Amino acid sequence: MRLIRSALLYISLALGANTALADMSSIMDLRTGDMKKLNFHSQPKEVSQAEFMLEDDTGTATLADYRGKYILLNFWATWCAPCRAEMPMLSALQDEFGGEEFEVLTLATGRNSPKGIEKFFADAGITNLPRHQDPKQAVAREMGVLGLPITIILDPEGHEIARLIGDAEWDSDSARAIIAALVKKQTDS
Repeated sequence: MRLIRSALLYISLALGANTALADMSSIMDLRTGDMKKLNFHSQPKEVSQAEFMLEDDTGTATLADYRGKYILLNFWATWCAPCRAEMPMLSALQDEFGGEEFEVLTLATGRNSPKGIEKFFADAGITNLPRHQDPKQAVAREMGVLGLPITIILDPEGHEIARLIGDAEWDSDSARAIIAALVKKQTDS
């Protein structure tokens, strides 16, 4: 009897995994232009459990605190020219899709003064994204961030499912279609 239950459980898990892979395959098909650099993983990956500083030195958090929705995690720095170019696009994604199913989470990694971050956001007209910091690069290091910008998509369970190295046009039709498909997937669950 135990063998039959184990076999049924294995089959249902395998079918669920195949359905999940098929769902991701249809989302991967939405990649065009810069979004072709968005690499979806064949299996979700664990993420860092290191703490980072919340904006305005209001405490600390970990990526686990953001479970329950899709997260577009952007590692950036004030000195990074491509980061400066893509931040307004990330802000537009947050305006359009931010809510119960999706959030853009920005994490300034390395030496970025709070005043410098404030100025960066003010100069770019960004008011809807967090100014969190990873000053010792603990999160970045544990997640293999070797250059900037790097943007990672986390699933609602808190696993890394995709990564884009370098800058991208996050306001493109392709990027918006990918995020819309993820949000729809979350609301359908």
